[in-house]
Amino acid sequence: MTPTPDAPSPSGVFSPTLPHFVGVLGGGRMGAGIAHAFLMAGCEVLVVERDGDAAAGARTRVEASVAKSVERGLVGSAEAFLDRLSVSTDYADFAACALVVEAVPEIWELKVASLQNVEKHLAPTAFLASNTSSLSMSGLGAELERPGNFIGLHFFNPVPASTLIEVVIAKQTSPALVTTAKGWVEALGKTAVVVNDAPGFASSRLGVMLALEAIRMVEEGVASAEDIDNAMVLGYKHATGPLRTTDVVGLDVRLEIAEYLAETLGERFAPPQLLRDKVARGELGRKTGKGFFNWA
Repeated sequence: MTPTPDAPSPSGVFSPTLPHFVGVLGGGRMGAGIAHAFLMAGCEVLVVERDGDAAAGARTRVEASVAKSVERGLVGSAEAFLDRLSVSTDYADFAACALVVEAVPEIWELKVASLQNVEKHLAPTAFLASNTSSLSMSGLGAELERPGNFIGLHFFNPVPASTLIEVVIAKQTSPALVTTAKGWVEALGKTAVVVNDAPGFASSRLGVMLALEAIRMVEEGVASAEDIDNAMVLGYKHATGPLRTTDVVGLDVRLEIAEYLAETLGERFAPPQLLRDKVARGELGRKTGKGFFNWA
């Protein structure tokens, strides 16, 4: 039986489908969750951050994520998993990785620079993946020396609980890598949705559209945020409503994606003024304690 992120064997048995040594660039909420998923599946995991403080924060987030699995009785002890975790501030440490997943903020220039810096330290046979939720994979691939080894692995927040990974195929991605990536997803105990490169892919495009309309409804006074979410949870059986999900994702992240989609797909993705106002006030959702809901 293939171990899953939340139910691996007690010894952290490694799946031969997965690379033995996996790197994660960026140890924020998403990066820490991605590291957690690979640790739970038995991999050695390296997280690289920009400086010592960020690296320490990344380790703390991964440790907390693993501790939650222990508290829920999904694993017996954290030590066996955390012994396979290392953190660093040096891109050169990625040299031993067979796969590196980039998980830095959704800023084009930052993504390109980060991916290029990782690639130059990787072996020619190593793979590079981006966790971008909306940016052009083909465009990012065009900035790399080995675009055939590049693919999108869009994880969902919170990573340990989510059962979905969007596998995004850039124009340059080798067909063999697509098959390999689907095997990685299965070995992580998750389900792959394979999509061709397009603005917003499948999940972000639909999810952002629903969230933007929900925000417009709040802006127009149609109903409260709680009632709009309840309509989708109770009426359409969504696990969480679009506004609470926006709070979890981050209003600033939603705004960045909406602006990109409006630029590439048209005015139907234009961000509502309410979203812009909340971001300007620092009401970014759960991470700041307030968004459409109070998280304090």
